[in-house]
Amino acid sequence: MTRLRLGVNIDHVATVRNARGEGYPDPVRAAEMALAAGADGITAHLREDRRHISDADIDQLAVICRRRGRPLNFECAVTPEMEAIALAHRPHAACLVPERREEVTTEGGLDVVRGHNAIAPVVARLAQAGIRVSAFIDADEAQVRAAKAVGAQVVELHTGAYCEAVREKRPQAGGLLTKLKAAAATARELGLEVHAGHGIDYETVKPIAAIPQLVELNIGHFLIGEAIFIGLGPAIQRMRALMDEARAQAAA
Repeated sequence: MTRLRLGVNIDHVATVRNARGEGYPDPVRAAEMALAAGADGITAHLREDRRHISDADIDQLAVICRRRGRPLNFECAVTPEMEAIALAHRPHAACLVPERREEVTTEGGLDVVRGHNAIAPVVARLAQAGIRVSAFIDADEAQVRAAKAVGAQVVELHTGAYCEAVREKRPQAGGLLTKLKAAAATARELGLEVHAGHGIDYETVKPIAAIPQLVELNIGHFLIGEAIFIGLGPAIQRMRALMDEARAQAAA
């Protein structure tokens, strides 16, 4: 079983910075520390309302990731503004996500089935610019197939519902994990690269990391929160160790 990559989302370092309108803590510095601690790449979501990551952050993150030879995963809504920013920076990857201004965080996957006609041309233009395009979707076979149909090279499965069910000790957790496994298998059969993310913590990471088709997890909010107590480097290193343990156990 291949080594599972870890992408660290540094959005919420910017959330803390913006709460006071100061220049610190600096998400770019957090990205550099995350890479030094073993992250395989950096993820950042530039929202329409700029509630955390800013345009200047993206400018700097693109530079440091390119300099270090590590991928920048640019999360963005399917809008002309975000498409233009992605095309200007040409990050390694652009992950297309749903976005509602009133939501606290991303509440579900992108509806690629219903949005096919709007999404497909955006995917084509990004891909033509050499950007690896991912669709952030729910663990649903129809959405997986729609992502393939619009030309995405990658799907990122939304793990939030499963992680929340585990934390709340709801019986649906097992069924939700089964859905993730089934969606990952379908995606791989279709030739898509499979990632996963949202809501993952130390308690939930190992069952997700053990899904053999997954090649990357993107984790942010929990790691930034845990960093308050133990530091960003140790938080990332522990997550990395749990991911590796899960892979080793699954392969045994």
